[in-house]
Amino acid sequence: MSHPQPNNPLHGLSLEKILTRLVERYGWDGLYAEINVNCFFNDPSIKSSLKFLRKTQWARDKVEALYINTFTG
Repeated sequence: MSHPQPNNPLHGLSLEKILTRLVERYGWDGLYAEINVNCFFNDPSIKSSLKFLRKTQWARDKVEALYINTFTG
């Protein structure tokens, strides 16, 4: 059952799309500077970063907050 979320700026966006847009905007070095997690520094890739972010809620929260601050408002 799906609930509409008109006030959620992340509604309808996959974590992969969020991460891809952030990497396009900041690059891996810039993303690591904004969010100090090793998956953005040590041999970074979308696939390995998604694996980490799906298991680590605090890091995912930071990525989502950066996306909101960067691309909305």
